[in-house]
Amino acid sequence: MNKQHQKELKKELPETVKKADKDLNIILISMAIPLILFIFRGTAIMGFCKDLSVNIWLRFMPLMLIQFGLAGFGCVIVMIYRKEHFRDYGLVKPRFLKTALMSAAVCIPAFVFMLVNKEIDSYLPLQGCMHTREFLSYAFPVNVLGYALTILVWGFFEGFNYVVISKKINERYPGGNRYINRGAIACGVICILIHGMIGFNLYIIFEALTTFILIYGMLMIKEKTGNAWGCILIFLLFWNAI
Repeated sequence: MNKQHQKELKKELPETVKKADKDLNIILISMAIPLILFIFRGTAIMGFCKDLSVNIWLRFMPLMLIQFGLAGFGCVIVMIYRKEHFRDYGLVKPRFLKTALMSAAVCIPAFVFMLVNKEIDSYLPLQGCMHTREFLSYAFPVNVLGYALTILVWGFFEGFNYVVISKKINERYPGGNRYINRGAIACGVICILIHGMIGFNLYIIFEALTTFILIYGMLMIKEKTGNAWGCILIFLLFWNAI
């Protein structure tokens, strides 16, 4: 298929599909830049961020910017460009409690996996992030501001980013049925790949499987209830919390 024919096919696409295609390109490019940076300079960046002799804000900011670039910056650009609102993606009040309870249920396989592998010894939202406990050891206002930024970037935007990507993929590739959601499937795979759950031993296989169930499940709940707060709550209260 030559380029001219590809252009002609693209012109025939519905406007919603064209918009979604452009939005996905924006998101993918914004994710690719920090990802490439981390692939080539990750060891040096992590070494610097762990150096306790350096001011905590100087160590925190590089990781925060990389994380926001991977999960947040692209969707913010798209929302501003399209003049969209958070409510357009399901951050609404109706069916909040139902969504929260259903979202808690999809966490069960991942919780059981961690329990079986004796990985649960404490609970604190986002304690798995590098600087959370260190920030909390400081006095006000450093502790509050540091923890708030961690919640915003690693909690809110990471969960919300999957909501946006899933919605855009489903708009770009419409079809499927009520149980096979292309956007949710893609987001489950993306999460597994980004977090390096690649291998053939039983631990990695089950870790990837429970993670996929978590991501796919939370996005399917959003599709069913029209409320996306469950995706945010999972990343705020479960992911990296135990």
